[in-house]
Amino acid sequence: MKETITEFLQSRFSDCLLPQRDINTNLLFFSIRKEKLPTVVRALKDEFDFSFLNDLTSVDWLGKREPRFEVLYLLRSPKHGHFRVQLRVPVGEGESVPSLSGIFPAANWPEREVFDLMGIPFSDHPRMERLIMPDNFVGHPLRKDYPLEGPGQDYLIEDLLTIHVKEDITE
Repeated sequence: MKETITEFLQSRFSDCLLPQRDINTNLLFFSIRKEKLPTVVRALKDEFDFSFLNDLTSVDWLGKREPRFEVLYLLRSPKHGHFRVQLRVPVGEGESVPSLSGIFPAANWPEREVFDLMGIPFSDHPRMERLIMPDNFVGHPLRKDYPLEGPGQDYLIEDLLTIHVKEDITE
């Protein structure tokens, strides 16, 4: 299966593939240009039945690689013994990645999580807003340059106290 998928992507999408880094893994992976991601994912879903988005996450390579970020997608094909393929999409600071929520509806929340915690936006996402952190939170706490003690989030505590005091009073 590895050879078939590799041959398929290299023959039909050679302009979408980026040079591979040497990574010690038994997982088949490809680095993809971000603007071509939906096209490649749609083809893998249609041709090889990669119909399950197993994981969507990101990595901050601060000071180790350029571009700084990488968004990782793990796809599974139940039809082919749950064969897995990982797609890696390099993303620079301030750049966005095309949303896959139109192809995989389950990508909605993981994309919002990556946006919320790492600050990587997804273009054409139906609801690109914070998911975990409060709306008035400053920054993205999973970035490697985020201060461990936080950047002085006292305003959050004041807001939470106000909210909870009001809730207690009205109950």
